[in-house]
Amino acid sequence: MEINFLQAALIGILYYMTLCSPPWLTGIVHVSIRQPLVSGTIVGLILGDPQNGLIIGATINTVVLGFLNVGGAIPSDPGIAGVVGTSLAIATGATPEVAVTIAVSFGLVGTIVWNLRSTINSVFVHMVDSAAAQGDMKKIYFVQFVLAQIATFCISAVPVFGILYFGTDVATQVLDALKGTPMQILTVIGQILPAMGIAIILRLLSNRPNIIQLFMLGFVLSIYGNVPMIVIAVVAFIIASLYADLKFNRAKEEV
Repeated sequence: MEINFLQAALIGILYYMTLCSPPWLTGIVHVSIRQPLVSGTIVGLILGDPQNGLIIGATINTVVLGFLNVGGAIPSDPGIAGVVGTSLAIATGATPEVAVTIAVSFGLVGTIVWNLRSTINSVFVHMVDSAAAQGDMKKIYFVQFVLAQIATFCISAVPVFGILYFGTDVATQVLDALKGTPMQILTVIGQILPAMGIAIILRLLSNRPNIIQLFMLGFVLSIYGNVPMIVIAVVAFIIASLYADLKFNRAKEEV
């Protein structure tokens, strides 16, 4: 499958939106579409295969479940992992397992983009401080709404556009050359990585016994009870809502 100019441009803009919170949009949009589950589905819609995009994005998402943004540093960028990983997987016809290995590779590259953006933004921060000292609100708006956004767009959307528009054929040739044992190895790695992502989550949940018990209950219902995952998700949402209400109501009463 070939990715045309418009599709590559839209996907590039999508990555730009996962990397930052444009002033004309809310931070909720940025946080939401940054998850490969969401960005992969959007990529699927752009490429005309939303179902495969959802499947691949969800598979990639399991790898980054336990990734945390601590102090502005990230171990891997889930935004580019979901966007480029899903795009190349759909374009080349790769399996979700192979898509995971592609996504992890680009996720590590994405940390360079993330750090570059932070470095460039430090310059704009000083410009805003200078404008604030002079009481120049127009300059503050211009730096935030124009300069910072153009810089972020150039280091995010433009490279992704180039990768997808000019590099899809190369990616297809590489995957064709890896058929056989190398592809089997990539598939096995792609099957292991999601397990590692879930293991990180379990490690975090281990400090909350009441939560880990509910997680194990859902696991047993899914594996041994053959209960559909969507049913478990709905029940889990209801339980979480009730738990949160009871906890916050008790906290209010104690105050």
